[in-house]
Amino acid sequence: MTKKMNVESFNLDHTKVAAPYIRLAGTTEGANGDTIYKYDIRFCQPNKEHMEMPGLHSLEHMMAEFSRNHHSQIVDISPMGCQTGFYLSVINDESYDAILSLVEKTLKDVLVANEVPACNEVQCGWAASHSLEGAKEIAEQMLSRKDEWTTIFAEESR
Repeated sequence: MTKKMNVESFNLDHTKVAAPYIRLAGTTEGANGDTIYKYDIRFCQPNKEHMEMPGLHSLEHMMAEFSRNHHSQIVDISPMGCQTGFYLSVINDESYDAILSLVEKTLKDVLVANEVPACNEVQCGWAASHSLEGAKEIAEQMLSRKDEWTTIFAEESR
């Protein structure tokens, strides 16, 4: 038996998930009654594929900027170190359908973008590592498989 870890994703069997998907990874109750909902937005199949860093980096900038045009309660959107997805945290919005819509609208914004926001040495810590085209390819691939986003585990799709 594997030891239970403190980090939720370390307890997820990455060999059983079927990317792409969007899943609620956890909730945190705040001291003042707010609830933070953390989502695992998985673009790539773990340990089989990953996003290349320049495209991932640009997608991070665009999702961070554009997502806030569609949702006022975003706490954070951050890439996973394994380069297979992002974590999205929102406050006081338990609607899974709203999150699916948010991701779809944000990725569609990426497809029509003409530049990567904050892609310069003043606003970015590694401004040389960006690819607008790479970000668009990643967004397009994710959107093309939108009908799979609600299926988390491979066994569910059989």
